[in-house]
Amino acid sequence: MKRAQEMSIVVLLVSLLLSFHISECSFVCHPKDKKALLEIKADMNNNNASTFSNWNPETDCCFWSNTVCDENGRVVMFIINDADDVVGRLSPAVGDLRYLQALRLWNLPNLTGSIPSTIAKLTRLQIFEITSNNMDGPIPDVFGHLKSLQQLFLVSNKFSGSIPSSLSLPSKLVYLELSGNNLTGPVPATFGSFKSNLTSLKLYDNQLSGPIPKALGAAKIQTLDLSNNHLSGDASFLFGSDFLYNISLSNNKFKFDFSNVDLPQGLVGLNIAHNKIYGSLPKQLGQLSLQSIDVSYNNLCGKIPTGRRLKMFSSALFSHNKCLCGVPLPACK
Repeated sequence: MKRAQEMSIVVLLVSLLLSFHISECSFVCHPKDKKALLEIKADMNNNNASTFSNWNPETDCCFWSNTVCDENGRVVMFIINDADDVVGRLSPAVGDLRYLQALRLWNLPNLTGSIPSTIAKLTRLQIFEITSNNMDGPIPDVFGHLKSLQQLFLVSNKFSGSIPSSLSLPSKLVYLELSGNNLTGPVPATFGSFKSNLTSLKLYDNQLSGPIPKALGAAKIQTLDLSNNHLSGDASFLFGSDFLYNISLSNNKFKFDFSNVDLPQGLVGLNIAHNKIYGSLPKQLGQLSLQSIDVSYNNLCGKIPTGRRLKMFSSALFSHNKCLCGVPLPACK
C-alpha cells in the first residue's frame, strides 16, 4: 500500500511536470521567486550543500536544480530528496512562492525546525510532503485552509501535539498521512466528516489515545491505518464501509465483539493484532480474497472459518488468542 501511495505522488508530479513542459526560451525567473529561493537556500545551506551548487543569484532560477517553473517564470515545484548535506530549517520565505503547487522534502536527516505558518499563503499547493527528516513542532492549523491541497504527507519526523481538526476541510484532499511522529490526543471528531473523498488515512506510529469518532465508519476511505497508538473502545463500525479494502488497527487497546462484524466484500488486508478484541471470527472471513491477515494476541475464540485463502496463512497470525482453533491452528476439540 505504501508503494501505491508513492506511485500516486509520482503520477501527480509527472502530470504537473508535463503541464509545465514549455520551450526553453520562455523561462524567465520571476524576481520575487528568485528572492524567496535565495532566502530558502540561506536557511538550508549551513553546510554548503551540493544541492544548491548551481543556485547562483546571477542565473535564471528556473534552471536551478530541484525547481520547476511555469511559462511565466513562477516556481511551481520545489523538491529535494536524499541529501544529508542539507542542514538547517525550512525558511518562512517558502510562503512567498505564491504559485507553488508541489513541495517535497524527503530523507533530509539534518533538516530541523518547525513548519512555517507562512505556508498559509500557498493557495495553489496540491502536494505537501515532509518525510524522513528531523522536523518538529505542532502541525499548523493552516493546512485545513489550503483549498487546492490533494496530498499531505507529514511522515517520520518529530511533529507533536494534537491533530488539527481543520484537516478535514480541504475539499480536494485524497491522501492524508501523519504517521511516525509524536502526535497525541484523540483522532479529531471532524475526521468523520471529511469535505473531500479521502481514500487513504494513515495515523500509525504515534501516541494517539481515546475512542474513534463513529462517523469515520461512514467515510469512503479505502486504506485505514491506525496501528501502534493507544486508541481504545469500540472500532467495529469502521468495517461498515463497502469502500474499505485495507485496515490495520494493531497494537492498540480496542475492545469489541468481532463475531457480528460485517466485513466489506473487497477487503484484502486485515490486521487487528495486539488488542482486546473478543468473540469469534466472522464466517464471512473465509469468503474474502485476503492477501494479508493478522488477528493474533486478542481474546478471540471458536473455529477459524474455512475457505479460500485462510489455510495458506501462518498459524502465528492466529496465535495467542483465548481459544481459536482449526486450520492453520490445531483442530478444535
